[in-house]
Amino acid sequence: MQPEIIPDERIAEFCCSGMPGDVLPVDIAGAKAIAAAVPVNEVERLPLIEASGRISASDIASAISLPLFDNSAMDGYAVRTRDFTESGPWRFFVSGRIPAGDGSGRRFPPASAVRIFTGAPLPAGFDAVVMQENCQRSDDTVTFAAKPTSGQNNRRGGEDVSAGSTTVAAGSLLTPGRIALLAATGVGDVEAWRRMRVALISTGSELREPGRKLGPGQIYNSNRYFLRSALAYPWAEIADYGIVGDDPETIRAVVRDAARVCDVVITTGGVSVGEEDHMMDVLRRENAELEVLKVSMRPGKPVTVGTIGNALFFGLPGNPYAAAVTFSRIALPAIKATAGLSDVATSWMPAVSGFSYRRKPGRTEYVPVTWARRDTDGKPVVEMLGRGSSASLNPMASARATAVLPPDMASIEPGMPLRIEPFCE
Repeated sequence: MQPEIIPDERIAEFCCSGMPGDVLPVDIAGAKAIAAAVPVNEVERLPLIEASGRISASDIASAISLPLFDNSAMDGYAVRTRDFTESGPWRFFVSGRIPAGDGSGRRFPPASAVRIFTGAPLPAGFDAVVMQENCQRSDDTVTFAAKPTSGQNNRRGGEDVSAGSTTVAAGSLLTPGRIALLAATGVGDVEAWRRMRVALISTGSELREPGRKLGPGQIYNSNRYFLRSALAYPWAEIADYGIVGDDPETIRAVVRDAARVCDVVITTGGVSVGEEDHMMDVLRRENAELEVLKVSMRPGKPVTVGTIGNALFFGLPGNPYAAAVTFSRIALPAIKATAGLSDVATSWMPAVSGFSYRRKPGRTEYVPVTWARRDTDGKPVVEMLGRGSSASLNPMASARATAVLPPDMASIEPGMPLRIEPFCE
């Protein structure tokens, strides 16, 4: 039995919002994708040493203060500033020596100095440390030419972290810096969200894997390799379904299985309205709820966002640059939200155009750029690479970022301010 092919004009009938497949602005399409994301809710307990790059599933409070005690920030001499009376120079007897790790809590006589080393606890009543380079030692005495200030070279207990305060919030990426902080507060293991599972499906009978011989009309499958690389996060687990030919029943079976076992399903190709573009019919037959059908962006207008059962679905274009841009700008923030990250915003920075470009307004355009110099304010002066064609790969490979050209910007001239965004960050 041949499957029913859904006409383009009927697509709106199964769009969950009931809208007629309007072309949405990029920010609205991205927001809809994030809103459709359902964060994973299963927790794993991991040794802290193995948790790098995972996502914290709970707020983590510090059981201790950092520093735990007042300690010296320098090698030098601990003193009481109240002992520096009248005018200098001041000469004190060296009454002791405290290395790092000394926990004796010894007391020392007034009007004396104590030889101390970086990280060593300050003895009771001592409130400053004078660097060894700024004083003169002679046998068992030390001379100071300048009066120190209270707190000088003194790391106060609790000035970095107070006991009971939150050091890492739920939904935070466990970066090397955060892991170091947790280790310093004595945390041995953490609760992390389980790895989210994302399915990759490449559609198109013309596709072949690199390393194999091409036949007439065939091309190599670059999208699979881009997406695998772009999703190489410690918080993601990839289910790679490889290439699926242009057979609607096969596509449907693979999509159904992927949606059953994965949190996110990503397909490339087949989302337009040609006779061999079967994805829309597959989505209808699988009762998909669609939030986005077209996006006002160049490249990448035909991009589909919705849900199939409990899985978030992205139907990306088949052309490589279009697939990369739509993944980076629309899919990736929502995938991060699914993984449990609380901050999913796309990073960007201001730049200045170093090129001229005439374009047809109406859609947000993403053009690959690079730079070798900066202006007097430190902003990158960017040069455009290629034309930003949806099928272009070489400019994308050389690009350091993409420049975002607003819908109403018809002409770009050197010196104009631009916003640039990195790929897949």
